[in-house]
Amino acid sequence: MRNTYRMIEQDDFDINTRLHTIVRGEDEAAMVESVGLALVKLPDVLNRLKPDIMIVHGDRFDALALATSAALMNIRILHIEGGEVSGTIDDSIRHAITKLAHYHVCCTRSAEQHLISMCEDHDRILLAGCPSYDKLLSAKNKDYMSIIRMWLGDDVKCKDYIVALQHPVTTDIKHSIKMFELTLDALISFNKRTLVLFPNIDAGSKEMVRVMRKKGIEHHPNFRAVKHVPFDQFIQLVAHAGCMIGNSSCGVREVGAFGTPVINLGTRQIGRETGENVLHVRDADTQDKILQALHLQFGKQYPCSKIYGDGNAVPRILKFLKSIDLQEPLQKKFCFPPVKENISQDIDHILETLSALAVDLGGTNLRVAIVSMKGEIVKKYTQFNPKTYEERINLILQMCVEAAAEAVKLNCRILGVGISTGGRVNPQEGIVLHSTKLIQEWNSVDLRTPLSDTLHLPVWVDNDGNCAAMAERKFGQGKGLENFVTLITGTGIGGGIIHQHELIHGSSFCAAELGHLVVSLDGPDCSCGSHGCIEAYASGMALQREAKKLHDEDLLLVEGMSVPKDEAVGALHLIQAAKLGNAKAQSILRTAGTALGLGVVNILHTMNPSLVILSGVLASHYIHIVKDVIRQQALSSVQDVDVVVSDLVDPALLGAASMVLDYTTRRIH
Repeated sequence: MRNTYRMIEQDDFDINTRLHTIVRGEDEAAMVESVGLALVKLPDVLNRLKPDIMIVHGDRFDALALATSAALMNIRILHIEGGEVSGTIDDSIRHAITKLAHYHVCCTRSAEQHLISMCEDHDRILLAGCPSYDKLLSAKNKDYMSIIRMWLGDDVKCKDYIVALQHPVTTDIKHSIKMFELTLDALISFNKRTLVLFPNIDAGSKEMVRVMRKKGIEHHPNFRAVKHVPFDQFIQLVAHAGCMIGNSSCGVREVGAFGTPVINLGTRQIGRETGENVLHVRDADTQDKILQALHLQFGKQYPCSKIYGDGNAVPRILKFLKSIDLQEPLQKKFCFPPVKENISQDIDHILETLSALAVDLGGTNLRVAIVSMKGEIVKKYTQFNPKTYEERINLILQMCVEAAAEAVKLNCRILGVGISTGGRVNPQEGIVLHSTKLIQEWNSVDLRTPLSDTLHLPVWVDNDGNCAAMAERKFGQGKGLENFVTLITGTGIGGGIIHQHELIHGSSFCAAELGHLVVSLDGPDCSCGSHGCIEAYASGMALQREAKKLHDEDLLLVEGMSVPKDEAVGALHLIQAAKLGNAKAQSILRTAGTALGLGVVNILHTMNPSLVILSGVLASHYIHIVKDVIRQQALSSVQDVDVVVSDLVDPALLGAASMVLDYTTRRIH
């Protein structure tokens, strides 16, 4: 920042006015005095220049003075990089500038959503990306080694040094100085060549410099301490570093463009969106945790992240500026959308097994499981599903509390709760709207609130068919596919649709009710009230109905079969009879498989997925018939679409867990 004006001059801009507004002192009072001094000087400058639009960048306190002056003098303000979340006083300053600004250029989709949720007019928000990424993504310097040697010495190799940049946290100066001291101790122990940049001029910087000098950093053979590096050279230094460490926004934003490993320290950037190259160490009592983070990160190469831009921000901003109507009223409009949640990761998560509590509400059983990030079911609990709402909700809470307590003993960090249940679900509100007949007293039930209040964890809820699709997307044969459909063949018939990597819920949360695709105009009655649905032919309930009919007519059992008197006749008996040569049982299964196959043909013609996954206990019995129907009935253009049987053991539990794991983590270790 100290030499920014020189960079402006180097880019051939004429600087009309220079204001010196920084009051020395590097403490809280000096920051306030600097803002006050700027407010005193700026009105004369703005009256003389009379700008049409004032472009204000970022979240520094001097930018707040500029935005305040312009707003009070009725000058239009365009704020760049608003809507982001970090973790210090910068948040308050950034959001204050947002409220003063008339137009907004933001860098990420989440920042755009934050601006909208802060009541800013969507029509005055441009999602452009970060302007610095235009420079970063085009930065190519074949002679980067000369830059590295200039700043770190002739004996330093590419990817074998560290760049450290740490600033004071003005809302907790004492703690940030302690973190800086521990960081330097860890870097000394790590014993790699390190370029240390001096902190900015915020309150607490003077104390941090004292720490550097107390530890002899400026004279240590492994360290190079500098106050400023030209931006073009700094780009090359971080692009080819083995690691960057500190709490600068540069680490969590710009460095991601190169895939350089980053260790983000403390709370200064705690809310920032980050790529998978960033590892957070939010607190440390000794240097050990920071040192462990260095061992984890140093020398890795991550994929280049474009969270903050694609290299085309500046052309978008210029086009946006030209579109501004200087005659339109300055008065702002407001709206009130929901805030998007953004949760990041820290090193403590790595030292434990990242896990989710998964709940599966079936027609017969209630299951709760601890599921790890890799899809391993660490522990599972099963109880009969009670018949009444009160008993059921109390049992869910009891089982989840017990599982959460057990997770601690198993060294599992529970990130949230995912619930899979039958019926129509509003996942946005966590409410079961209408249940299936198999689960009684389960309509208009708010599942999120009681679990979240009891466990103090985020809770996700969705339909069991959707959960099966999400399980396939994260852990199964749908992993990496853009479009696929999952069909569950169990007591009922359900499903889930993944389109362009996203789960389809529909306008009234009724999408993927694939069991109620009608395949015959005069077919058997279905539990939904219609008739001729796939579920009326191919579900476990339908097969049980047909099995009972055969049994009542003494046409089910063949040689080698028996049904105990105390055992109800079901679908498995029908399948067993078919395998043992019962022609009537074989015919029923063939009809059921044909109905399912016709449903799959309709799905292929409607959705044109790249894969159809049959899941559930009946899938393996239907797969060959379904493929035959596709060959006979489907258009030639979709006959090559693969139909497979799921290899997941517990798709409902894994899908419930995936809701938690997908939303609460960005990295996999």
